[in-house]
Amino acid sequence: MSQSLVAVTGATGFIGRALLQSLIKEGWKVRALTRRPRVDDEFTQWIEGDLDDVDALRRLVKDTVAVVHCAGQVRGSSLDDFVHTNVGGTENLARASMEQSSPPRFLLISSLAARQPELSWYATSKRMAEQVLSDCSDKMACAVFRPTAVYGPGDKEMSPLFRVTQRGILPMVGPRAMRFGLLHVDDLVTAIICWLSSETPVRGLYELDDGMPGGYDSQSVADIAQGVWQRPVHCIFFPGALVSVIATINLWLARLLRYSPMLTPGKVRELRHPNWVCDITPLTRALPNWQPSVQLRDALPEAI
Repeated sequence: MSQSLVAVTGATGFIGRALLQSLIKEGWKVRALTRRPRVDDEFTQWIEGDLDDVDALRRLVKDTVAVVHCAGQVRGSSLDDFVHTNVGGTENLARASMEQSSPPRFLLISSLAARQPELSWYATSKRMAEQVLSDCSDKMACAVFRPTAVYGPGDKEMSPLFRVTQRGILPMVGPRAMRFGLLHVDDLVTAIICWLSSETPVRGLYELDDGMPGGYDSQSVADIAQGVWQRPVHCIFFPGALVSVIATINLWLARLLRYSPMLTPGKVRELRHPNWVCDITPLTRALPNWQPSVQLRDALPEAI
């Protein structure tokens, strides 16, 4: 399907930028949504607008073979903040896609947090967005990817955590027994391109991490960092109650001063959840050409 036209939202974000570069490298033509004017080139056409702009979304998806929906809200001080973008935006984009005479295949980049929607407003909104796609599946070939924590060059969330390991510290909020998956952005992008390139549209919901058996825990990450930096790295566990109090204060301040907080009580509950490990077997069966290939040990130096 190379040389075909694919629509991308969130193309200016961390994952979207990496996807855009790889799509162009693989020979795809891209139409991408942007909030501010950008200059088109021979590979990329920019559509100015946002997920509330129905006309812009119609122009975005017109005559495309596929839509990759990466855009989403990750900060907010209420459930409504997240629902407006993550659910309403997905509804608008899906509706515009289904209006096409030949609806494109549609991929939602969700989050593993959607597996536990009770933990946070973000997780709730992601699960609701997935339901929007499920409701459209009889009219359009839909799939959902639920990546775990994604890292790599340009990442602003995991990179600070990895950076402090150079100083011999790994700060943790979750319990010592907590296990989690990690996924390098290159492996996520490769999975998306394999999905786009499949002859028959791949439908369904899939979890993604790097395939590490049993995932990671705090000590295994510290051991990897210690081997990379050639210095001792010690785990420091912050008391959950203390972090929750700080998150609650941050939420109050965000509402008072009108900024969008990242650290909220819901985010703390996500961070303290004991199991964020994926089963990638369903995806490797659906996409036989995809296997994660980037391990934390090799990627840590560039990830900071």
